[in-house]
Amino acid sequence: MKDVKIIYMGTPEFSVEPLKKLIKEYNVIAVVTQCDKEVGRKKEIKFSPIKEFAIENNIKVLQPEKIKNDYEEIIKLNPDIIITCAYGQIIPKKLLEFPKYGCINIHASLLPKLRGGAPIHRAIIEGYDKTGVTIMYMDEKMDSGDIIYQEEIKIENTDNVGILFDKLSILGANMIIKVLPNIIEGNINRIKQNEKDVTYAYNITREDEHIYFNKTSKEVFNKIRGLNPWPVGYAVLDNKKVKIYESKIGDSNNNVNCNAAFGEIINIYKDSLGVKTIDGEILITSIQLEGKKKVSVKDYLNGIQDKRTLIGKKFN
Repeated sequence: MKDVKIIYMGTPEFSVEPLKKLIKEYNVIAVVTQCDKEVGRKKEIKFSPIKEFAIENNIKVLQPEKIKNDYEEIIKLNPDIIITCAYGQIIPKKLLEFPKYGCINIHASLLPKLRGGAPIHRAIIEGYDKTGVTIMYMDEKMDSGDIIYQEEIKIENTDNVGILFDKLSILGANMIIKVLPNIIEGNINRIKQNEKDVTYAYNITREDEHIYFNKTSKEVFNKIRGLNPWPVGYAVLDNKKVKIYESKIGDSNNNVNCNAAFGEIINIYKDSLGVKTIDGEILITSIQLEGKKKVSVKDYLNGIQDKRTLIGKKFN
């Protein structure tokens, strides 16, 4: 179907895999992505992963600062369909109504659950046992359009945000290739979203990154992996920020000091710190101290002569 002209909108690494699939079978005439960013102290210009991929594959790149006001160049390209995937801006009505096959979104949740910008993080943090990808028609409200197709996958205890991003990116890529011919042929049964079932996956804030231990061990475990490898959760120990990358759920019965405060280090193990939670302890296994590199707790403990001095210290 190389005669079908597609404009693809996306920004992060998550949106690269579907584009890889699309350029093999369709005519992607341009990509639209967020503006370049300055990063680091040297304020070096950083391209989005989608822009980098587009340049490597000789695809035209458009970067409107605010697409709601700056979309005429997109219309001039006369796309047959617009496909978005984690683009990061709301598409204006005039643009939504322009392509003859519509505007389609690849969203990383089972809508109407987890509308918004951080569905993968929130699915893990909130303890979902499954998630998936929804292919949907776009409308003016965020992630509220009619559902075209969905597939679900189980969230494993070994999944973190990075692992689940990769799984869902590949799933979304396969799904858009599977369903796009039916969209073009008009062979689609549109399903309205049930507004009663709507939940939201708001973007992660700085406050969201703070790990608190006045929760169950499972809740703390989910939050730690739901922020790993980005933006990474943290707690404060000895007035210094400690990033917490990985953990395990500890024993809820044995070796737990019931009188300890939540967040208090109550046990030292060979490869972990046992920290008090509501129902037992969480075993922290990978950390990054302020100004240091990420290390396993096993290596961290090997550098401490008297490990028992950690007992009673508290993560805030």
